[in-house]
Amino acid sequence: MECREEGKRFQELVEIVQRLRKECPWDKEQTNQSIKNNLIEEAYELLEAIEENDDEKMIEELGDVLLQVVFHSQIKKDEGKFDVVVVIDRLIKKLIKRHPHVFGESEAKNAEEVLKQWHQIKQEEKSSILEGIPKRMPALLRSYKVQDRMAKVGFEWENINDVWEKVFEEIQELKEAKTYEEKVHEFGDILTALVNLARFLKIDSEEALHLATDRSIKRFNYIEQKAKQQGKKLEEMSLEEMDKYWNESKGVVG
Repeated sequence: MECREEGKRFQELVEIVQRLRKECPWDKEQTNQSIKNNLIEEAYELLEAIEENDDEKMIEELGDVLLQVVFHSQIKKDEGKFDVVVVIDRLIKKLIKRHPHVFGESEAKNAEEVLKQWHQIKQEEKSSILEGIPKRMPALLRSYKVQDRMAKVGFEWENINDVWEKVFEEIQELKEAKTYEEKVHEFGDILTALVNLARFLKIDSEEALHLATDRSIKRFNYIEQKAKQQGKKLEEMSLEEMDKYWNESKGVVG
């Protein structure tokens, strides 16, 4: 009964999107290209809801992500390419194939064995172990994924001391860089080395930078509050004053 209700509601959603594409002037004009960034925005809003453990917000944002899937599929259906049924069918086949311990004869006793098996199956489907890592993925996360996959086949530093040395080496090369192109190159190498170091330290570099940015916002907000209390605009505060309140904020807001 529950499955029939889920199917009925999903079909209703598909039919609503079909109607919007026919009758709504804005929806009719959209292409996969014109709305591609909406999916990224909705995904990040869902991520925020998950981090806040806000169930109501999660319901809202999961719906928005689902809408993007149905909308993109409907655009392709209107172009005569494929529809959401093909998308679902491909997903079902992939899930079954990559879980042979559930749907086949294979065995996996724990989560670690499941992941190992999953990666082995994915590797059989790809021409390169690095295939399938999206270019539009956030840069730190993309760097982590690339390095992690290379490490899985043995392309890895032997110990963390070598990684520390690489970080210092890249910093020195940036100091010595002359042209803008050289500086961009070396700065990228520093970030790559730092992501690798974070991997060795079991730190999520993407999350670490998010947390650091949150701290910067809180500390700067503290400076803004101090300026208001003094009846000043931020532009009227000296750098020394702002630096003083920045350091003070560390013991107040973290």
